[in-house]
Amino acid sequence: MNKASALLAAGIALACWNPLASAASQEPIQPVEPAVIKEPAKVELGKKLFFDPRLSRSGAISCNSCHNLAMGGSDNLKASIGHKWQQGSINSPTVLNSSLNIAQFWDGRAKDLREQAGGPIANPMEMASTHELAIQVLNSIPGYRAEFKQVFGKDRITIDEVTGALAAFEETLVTPNSRFDQWLRGDKKALTVREAAGYELFKNSGCVACHNGVAVGGNSFQKMGLVAPYQTANKAEGRAAVTGKDADRFNFKVPTLRNVALTYPYFHDGEAATLTQAVDVMGRLQLGRTFTPDENAQIVAFLKTLTGDQPAIQYPVLPPSEDDTPRPEPFLK
Repeated sequence: MNKASALLAAGIALACWNPLASAASQEPIQPVEPAVIKEPAKVELGKKLFFDPRLSRSGAISCNSCHNLAMGGSDNLKASIGHKWQQGSINSPTVLNSSLNIAQFWDGRAKDLREQAGGPIANPMEMASTHELAIQVLNSIPGYRAEFKQVFGKDRITIDEVTGALAAFEETLVTPNSRFDQWLRGDKKALTVREAAGYELFKNSGCVACHNGVAVGGNSFQKMGLVAPYQTANKAEGRAAVTGKDADRFNFKVPTLRNVALTYPYFHDGEAATLTQAVDVMGRLQLGRTFTPDENAQIVAFLKTLTGDQPAIQYPVLPPSEDDTPRPEPFLK
């Protein structure tokens, strides 16, 4: 490269360099990007399925029942209410930004959203249907048959198309533009002095060792109770239930902290009712540190800046059942 070319290249590089973006890239947390919808018809079909209670045996439970998009993608209960008022075995994690997770479920037993989507339908404690019955219901509804045909080009619906459409919709449920993301992108007025101090404390205390990346978590499995044991009556074993390894006992997927102010209660057993309580427990059991009330309040102030723009959902109009559609059984003995 001659001198003139080198100077030109250097000038272009300087012109393109964004010091604010460069500063943000040095942080352990990165901004959430808006969803890019490449298959709108598939997403729309997935949205209908997400809200359709006919996928459940009772005809009363939909995906949105436990992952309520009006409540941060969760249900704000310690454990969700399933078929015949059964108590779920674990806290329902938020569906928002779930596409950023390393795997799905607390124990990571589903590799992606598509694999996860089929689980609750056939779980006797959740929607309590079967894949066969759910498909029979959908195939009996002309509106669904036409829509699946349009999206997938097939005359008959199978569970693969159902989970594929659900996953496509759930992948759009991201929450960009939080105040913290605005701060990361260079707007230093987006956070108050107290909130910025909370972030520095969050980093310097070691919270970012697990809560990092775009989702501020969700990208690793960690033991609950590193410094001191976590006491709980919940019987969940964590990753050990998947791997069969005793070393993985009580290892859970680190939850995302995006929109954490909306997704109470906290932990896999839902035992932390507030962010203040959650920060205290995490500090003591994971970091070996007891935060003062003021330090705790600073971290909580920072965590509340992670609430992003919630998905703007227009409630779908579902196609009606037909005479041969299997009827719901809400009071089945």
